[in-house]
Amino acid sequence: MKRRKISVIGAGNVGGTTAQRLAEKNLADVVLLDINEGVAKGKALDMSESAPLCGFDVQITGTGDYDQTAESDLVVISSGVPRKPGMSRDDLLRINAEIVRGVTRDVAKRSPNAIIIVVSNPLDAMAYVAYRESGFPRERVMGMAGALDSARLRAFIAMELGVSVTNVHALVLGGHGDTMLPLMRYTTVNGIPVDQLLDAHRLDALVKRTRDGGAEIVNLLKTGSAYYAPSAAVVEMVEAVMADQQKVIPSAVYCDGEYGINGVFVGVPARLGARGVEAIVQVDLTPAERASLAQSAAAVRELCDKVDASRT
Repeated sequence: MKRRKISVIGAGNVGGTTAQRLAEKNLADVVLLDINEGVAKGKALDMSESAPLCGFDVQITGTGDYDQTAESDLVVISSGVPRKPGMSRDDLLRINAEIVRGVTRDVAKRSPNAIIIVVSNPLDAMAYVAYRESGFPRERVMGMAGALDSARLRAFIAMELGVSVTNVHALVLGGHGDTMLPLMRYTTVNGIPVDQLLDAHRLDALVKRTRDGGAEIVNLLKTGSAYYAPSAAVVEMVEAVMADQQKVIPSAVYCDGEYGINGVFVGVPARLGARGVEAIVQVDLTPAERASLAQSAAAVRELCDKVDASRT
């Protein structure tokens, strides 16, 4: 019987931590691939040696050879470069688009039935690149963003109120960045609308902190970016797919008329299961919320247009 396989492309902090969390879930064998083969092999070996202590029994392979990823059930793409001093956003977009194009070609050729989850930034545009390059149906390509942004908002609300994070439920839509749209009307604490517990001023401050969540961590770390929460968000999505949980998770998915958006990836509630994006869940939005979501989608479309232009 064929063993199930998840491949993680990119063995940096996000990719390496994702691989470890996936192994601990015992969902499938894990292949960790990186252009720096030694890093991938070293991290995979270290993880394998933790198996007796952590209690997982899957195989972890580190490699620089895409043939090792063949027949993967799911592929996580975390490859790319961080933005460096003096580098414009357009430079970052162009460089990472080329990286994600190459990675997608290599994994799609070897795993034509896989589901792809993109983590590389700028997230929504890189999901678009993977979708275009793979030729996969839209159900089998998605990006991780809303799960992370929603988790950050939940964490900040829990800190503010001194309650368990398990009591807090939140929904963040839109692109991953300044145009994200936290829906406070759908944010509750054990069923209680959050606006009954916090005033508008405090809620606005928590929304701003959520939008700036990644930058806050970068400023503290000085030499890196977040990876514990991003990897946990990826694993939530992977588990929903691999275990066919039919779980509703805010995800960057390709919209084809949903929410009045066409032809771009944007964060919306999606039901994830064995086929990938099983359905896009459409919630009622106020005119102002719908306008904000459309503005976010337009910002993503502008990035995608630049990606397409850079290819010619």
